[in-house]
Amino acid sequence: MTEAGTTATATRPPQPVKMVISGGFGVGKTTAIGAVSEIEPLTTEAAITEVAAGVDDTTMTPRKTTTTVAMDFGCLTLDPTLKLYIFGTPGQDRFGFMWKDVTAGALGALVVVDSRRLDECFPAVDYFERDGTPFAIAVNAFDGVLSHSLPAVRSALDVAPEVPVVAFDARSADSVRESLIVVLEHALTRARGY
Repeated sequence: MTEAGTTATATRPPQPVKMVISGGFGVGKTTAIGAVSEIEPLTTEAAITEVAAGVDDTTMTPRKTTTTVAMDFGCLTLDPTLKLYIFGTPGQDRFGFMWKDVTAGALGALVVVDSRRLDECFPAVDYFERDGTPFAIAVNAFDGVLSHSLPAVRSALDVAPEVPVVAFDARSADSVRESLIVVLEHALTRARGY
């Protein structure tokens, strides 16, 4: 009992849920985590060197000067009962050996796509299809524009009909939050057997 005869109620901490944001080089993964995270995000950004410039194509992202070399991390409390721990994978193939560790235990994944460079997202799509992790496709609207329609992106990626394909802006906390909720709902639907 507390003062004035009231009973203290214990509040439970929110349920932790691991989510992954993945995709190719320079598609907006680090930006998305930074936009939505309620804590200062952990990033492992390193400067793009002259050697890497020959490997990492920055033609479509000329202002990009850094790249993720391990992972990004942030968190988002969706409501008092649910907290997302968000891990971002590196986008380059040469860091692919880390993906298994970064994605282990994830409820779902958001695969970020730059529709100007669809080929960059195939490794992520293939990875989650093989792994069986529920995922959604988030087409990043660079400069507010989608280069291809969502049905055209779905067709080009040849993902299953139940895989959500949404447009989003990696710079907008609301947009990233809504996209993560789409992944969460898709994962729950799959867990219930469609």
